Amino acid sequence: MNDKSFNLEEATIEQLHNAIRNGEVTCKEVVERYIERARKYNGVSSMLVTEDGESVEKVPGVERAKTELSFPTETVKASVILPDLDKYEGPPIEYGRMEATSSDPEVFQQFGMITGIPDAEQVNALATLNIRGERSVTCKGEFDKHPSEGPLPPGAPPACEMFRQYPDALERAQELDEEYGTNPDFEKMPMYGVVFSFKDPFDTKDMRSTGGGDAAYDMDFPARDHILVDQLRKKGAIIYAKSVSTEYNGRADNPGGKNDPDKILPSVLGYQRTTWGGNPSNSYDTTRAASLGSSSGSAVSVSTNLVMASLGEETRASCRGPSNHNAVSLILPHKAMLGFDGGAIGADIYCDRSGIMCRTIVDCAKVLDSLKDEENGYYDPRDPFTTIPRSSVLDTSYVEHVGQSGNKGSLEGTRIGVIRESFVYDPVSISEEPIVTAANRELKEVLHSHLGATLVESVDPLWEQDAELETMETDYRKALCKLVPVFMPDILFRLDAKGEPLYKEFAASIVPTEFAPGVVFGSGTMKPIDYFVELAEGRVEPPSNFDIATIQQQELAMSFRFHIPQYLTRRAQDWKEKGFTETLTDFSALNARSKFWGDDHRASFKNWEEVVDPRNPHGNRQGVNERIMLRELLRRVDMMVLIENNLDVLVRLHTPFPPAIIGGASQPGHWQNIRLETRFGPNAGLTEVLVPAGYVTTVYDPVFVLSEDKKSYKAVYSNTLTKIPEPGLPFSLVFRAEPGKEDLILKVASAYQAASNRRVSPPSFP
Repeated sequence: MNDKSFNLEEATIEQLHNAIRNGEVTCKEVVERYIERARKYNGVSSMLVTEDGESVEKVPGVERAKTELSFPTETVKASVILPDLDKYEGPPIEYGRMEATSSDPEVFQQFGMITGIPDAEQVNALATLNIRGERSVTCKGEFDKHPSEGPLPPGAPPACEMFRQYPDALERAQELDEEYGTNPDFEKMPMYGVVFSFKDPFDTKDMRSTGGGDAAYDMDFPARDHILVDQLRKKGAIIYAKSVSTEYNGRADNPGGKNDPDKILPSVLGYQRTTWGGNPSNSYDTTRAASLGSSSGSAVSVSTNLVMASLGEETRASCRGPSNHNAVSLILPHKAMLGFDGGAIGADIYCDRSGIMCRTIVDCAKVLDSLKDEENGYYDPRDPFTTIPRSSVLDTSYVEHVGQSGNKGSLEGTRIGVIRESFVYDPVSISEEPIVTAANRELKEVLHSHLGATLVESVDPLWEQDAELETMETDYRKALCKLVPVFMPDILFRLDAKGEPLYKEFAASIVPTEFAPGVVFGSGTMKPIDYFVELAEGRVEPPSNFDIATIQQQELAMSFRFHIPQYLTRRAQDWKEKGFTETLTDFSALNARSKFWGDDHRASFKNWEEVVDPRNPHGNRQGVNERIMLRELLRRVDMMVLIENNLDVLVRLHTPFPPAIIGGASQPGHWQNIRLETRFGPNAGLTEVLVPAGYVTTVYDPVFVLSEDKKSYKAVYSNTLTKIPEPGLPFSLVFRAEPGKEDLILKVASAYQAASNRRVSPPSFP
């Protein structure tokens, strides 16, 4: 290297470009450094949990960064994790084991139960690197040799001749160096030399793209790039790696059917897992999950400096969760702005959207600007959700609105709404208290006292109002009372998992009403239509549990059954146009040619294969309708809160929960999914910007207990304190506003980041 003074780790895009301009580093040297880091840190970070705890035979793994993946042979005895296992009488447990993959029977992967390796100094964030010979299974080894090295060996699939013409990441970097040297046009190529990873569902024509699944395609790379990948190539980016992610964007829920798992996994929380690539670990504690969110490998690869930037995808919390738990900055544009479904495998087309992960908000904004096509803007003809009013996209560049000063008083006059619904938690638990306390301190000390913003907090029965802050005149409950009767009155008629009214005070107020065939709802005296009038006008009290969390309960949409065959047939058609045949074109072929890391996953996919009706009628509820109606409702709720309180932006805590222990217990009950506000963003499809806000070193992890009937394990709260070494486990604040007001979000988020500067590089990955 020309000048060792350039420090790749924690470098920004601006610092990289300055170093290239000054001759301190070349693009090829940057890629070589990243490959070195991948070889050192991107290995296996989990181990099997077996019935007896005995060692397993050493087996070969896939080649990564020019080195074969090495799996630990030591295992953990299941009774260490599951108490009273000798008394367990439930369904058979799917213990950990090594198995050959479906995609490449010569290499193995971990199946069944796993747990994290303490102090592993590995994170397993990148599944496939764009290095010749290892970037595809179809065209593996000599089937991908450089064209200058002569003809392909006998038996090479015909598509490999086309595939090997694509330069790998090192070769592309060298091409850039030879063409531009130290004088590239950074305005025309703003991503010049920036090394990217991509969540595996994004199609990349020069790397294996299977949505993370262990599926034996005829050609495991697609015929063309996802539109966002294509934009980044044009802007000078290095398309370097596919990150580990839960396959198919977190696996759509089981639609139900005749297929049940033969064995069960007691816990899947922490398994942000792909059958092909394995399981990633948290950047700050390798025994813990990278996140509750399937874009984990993307965030971890940025956090541990395995790449400079990454594109992820979010259905529920798949970008925000990993960014939050790994101290990564995130811009998650509104659902209709950045396309995802054209050229990607998704889980729920009504919520799936692309997210941008970097270590700073400034870099995220630069990537967002680079994804804009000069002629079509952000429109993707393959993604119907990008058909939006153009006014919802800024005319200016997004980077113009970041880089704000963190000086005292720099947000004077800015009004920020604090969504207290995201700060409350189960009264019987103390596990959330450390993060809630630390996050509230950030709001008051940095945003309010230092930057000078006015904080206006919403009201929640479980939150004691702060006398020093303003209280919202119209909060979320009041907005829901006004809007639900107009946009989605069905909500108040919902039943819980036991078939009882979800909103019992409402049911007790109205006259018996036919709710669905064979179901009579209500026991009071008021006609439902009159109740809604009184609710909207503020003359009756809403049910005590009527809030922005409980209204987001939804029926499962059948969109996964639609989207997978659509994606597969499109992919096959792309190949047909190039003169090749791909025979994996429908759900039955996908299932027949795949393996799954858990038997519950296998059963779920068989049930999806057998779905025939896109409507999914359940009583009088349909998942597709609910998603569209809920989006309309939630956006108007946010707008009412913003307008009637004269707010510029909103801020919330992403989650008060620390990342779970891999293979350990999840948070008890349904609290984390139902009570928290984290689903508002994806269900409304609103732009959100996430910024690292600090760390906690105190954790109270839930634990497993054997149920009374001895047939299952359940999670319970624990008061046992665990101390985490410095810097601790990260948490983040999330800022949001209406579509078209990203300039305000970026102004506030970047000012907060400049003033707080909370990110600490993970010490185990120096």
